[in-house]
Amino acid sequence: MIEPHYSKGEVGHPAYPLMAMLRVHLMPNWFGSSYPAMKEALYETTILRQFSGLHLDRIPDETTILNFRRLQEKHELAGGILQVINGYLDDRGLMRRQGTVVARIIHARVRPRTRTASAIRKCIR
Repeated sequence: MIEPHYSKGEVGHPAYPLMAMLRVHLMPNWFGSSYPAMKEALYETTILRQFSGLHLDRIPDETTILNFRRLQEKHELAGGILQVINGYLDDRGLMRRQGTVVARIIHARVRPRTRTASAIRKCIR
């Protein structure tokens, strides 16, 4: 779906592999991070680079990732891509259609107020 619209890298810098860009585009959604945070995570986290198929010598910046998203928006590809991914997960039994969310409440020990904390609050006010 994306390939007919994706840059071949004939002008300017060579294009990143399409599969790598798709995976880099999906990861911020899965992890709830921004594109700048994703770029930093790719530099810092080996498993994310391995998953995306990228190497330290060439990591896309946030503008490149954003442009990939804009390409999908321009050609209205996001819905079709989501259907393909969901179908893939569903075929392998990895998709949950319903279930129960369980919340676990952890009781934290309440510390007594200190003079320092009171002074800080007064300064903030």
